[in-house]
Amino acid sequence: MSSLTGSPHSLHDTALEPLRAKSGWIVALGVVYVIAGIIALGSVVMATKVSVFVVGIMMLIAGVAEVFNAFQIKTWGKFLLWLLLGALYIVAGVFAFENPLLAAAALTLLLGISLLVSGIMRIVIAFSMQETMPWIWVAFSGVITFLLGLLIVAKWPVSGLYVLGIFLGIDLVIAGAGWIGIGLGLRRLT
Repeated sequence: MSSLTGSPHSLHDTALEPLRAKSGWIVALGVVYVIAGIIALGSVVMATKVSVFVVGIMMLIAGVAEVFNAFQIKTWGKFLLWLLLGALYIVAGVFAFENPLLAAAALTLLLGISLLVSGIMRIVIAFSMQETMPWIWVAFSGVITFLLGLLIVAKWPVSGLYVLGIFLGIDLVIAGAGWIGIGLGLRRLT
């Protein structure tokens, strides 16, 4: 029977050593994210366009992959379905490039409706939870999600100009803060 030398804490420290050596780069990454998020929040319409372009690129890549996959399918029925799906993705990707603000409005409406439905589902789930479970937090989350969706849909199509950009900016700032926290936490472990 073999035994490990050292405490679990020293094994944990050894595993983190490569990251600890790069903690400055991790903090720098976080700072870049925060700066990008602040810029996005300062120009939400431009950030919305960038978001739509990224979605467009992903749709084009997915469409090409679907078309390629269609030619790998041997049966005609499935071949046509894969080919049609790929063509739809490609058309949607091109549409995102051709008219990014209209695409943003469509994506924002879809997001608003999704938040409304998700909020309702969470509220229903909360009230079906057992009394011993912390259902109030699920209900609170559902109400906030529903209200956010309602706000987006009520202000649509104008909300299509800024919602995606605001979400992108907030996400970048929060992610950047997280990276900064990780980098500084790694420095403190030394």
